[in-house]
Amino acid sequence: MYSHILVPISFDPDRDVSGPLKLAGLLATPEAKITLLHVVEQVPAYAISYMPVDYLEAARKALQAELDGLAKTLPNASGLLIDGHSGRAILDWAENNSPDLIIIASHRPGMQDLLLGSTATQVVRHAACAVHVVR
Repeated sequence: MYSHILVPISFDPDRDVSGPLKLAGLLATPEAKITLLHVVEQVPAYAISYMPVDYLEAARKALQAELDGLAKTLPNASGLLIDGHSGRAILDWAENNSPDLIIIASHRPGMQDLLLGSTATQVVRHAACAVHVVR
């Protein structure tokens, strides 16, 4: 059983978050802290000029609301939105907050993942704590 669990959340339609959330509930001690983390990637400068002025703020509010809704399904869970590159930001957050388990969803790797590496692969290779990958 784990007392501090990090669950990175991707809102990619190809990723089902129900598995990692269910697993977090099963592996957590009754008093465990569970953090649902979503990383917001930087919008390229060339694209930002085409977006409405309040788009990023509205998107962040909607993402936080989704995280908060997911967090309500687990005891002692909270949703957190951070900025950065997903793999590196997850690892940095884990290094600074010392979870004892990361539960991360993964998709079936394609050729691009084999050449560049996926977020889950990066987290598995470099995390200082246990990592459970859910497909």
